[in-house]
Amino acid sequence: MSSKTAKLIFYLGTISSAILFLSLTWDTQKQIETLTHADKLSDQVVSGKRVFQKYNCNDCHTILGFGGYYAPDLTKVYQRKGSAYIKKLLTQPEVVLAASFRKMPQQRLDPLEIENLLAFFQWVGNIDNLDWPPQDSKKRKSSSVRRLVGGSNLSPGAALFKENNCFDCHQIEGFGGTAGPALDNVGTKLTDEQIHEYIANPSKSNPQSEMPDFNYLSEDDIHAITLFLSRQKGESQ
Repeated sequence: MSSKTAKLIFYLGTISSAILFLSLTWDTQKQIETLTHADKLSDQVVSGKRVFQKYNCNDCHTILGFGGYYAPDLTKVYQRKGSAYIKKLLTQPEVVLAASFRKMPQQRLDPLEIENLLAFFQWVGNIDNLDWPPQDSKKRKSSSVRRLVGGSNLSPGAALFKENNCFDCHQIEGFGGTAGPALDNVGTKLTDEQIHEYIANPSKSNPQSEMPDFNYLSEDDIHAITLFLSRQKGESQ
């Protein structure tokens, strides 16, 4: 290859790459207000962001790809856990995370700070970030659980129960959190249909329930968890 040809390839490659980069940047800037729902960026959301910064939440949590990796990502936490769970966690982290090896400090947030933080989480969760982060992707749930179950002694329902952090709030055989009721005897208290309905739509089964909706679970996943819980009858498993 001659020097002239090499220079031509270099210049053409550089110019075409620059044009592509500038075009994509322009396209992103054009869509950014729609993708981020900028019209819903209220004063309360801004105040919630300031609460997030005040308590250095990014030291442990990531959000929109930025932050620490000690604790769970918070990009979609509002959609994943719901407002009732988040409030309980912020007010009583020592109770909700009693069974977790990762602990969260008691920050003693006041009610207004909590409401503002919820507004911020809700706004961030509604940003169209093209199915990111992957751990909250609806497409990932079933395949990741199948990988978890493969080669292990966990039943599919037990694996789903564990992966979806149900132990954060519920105890079985003394292990788990205490924010929700213990489930050792749930198989003797509720029918399979009642357990299924509670998992599929907790607020319908109990309007006062603080349990988040698991609307990303498939019908097969709900059935597997139902089968696992229906076998919890206070006997040695």
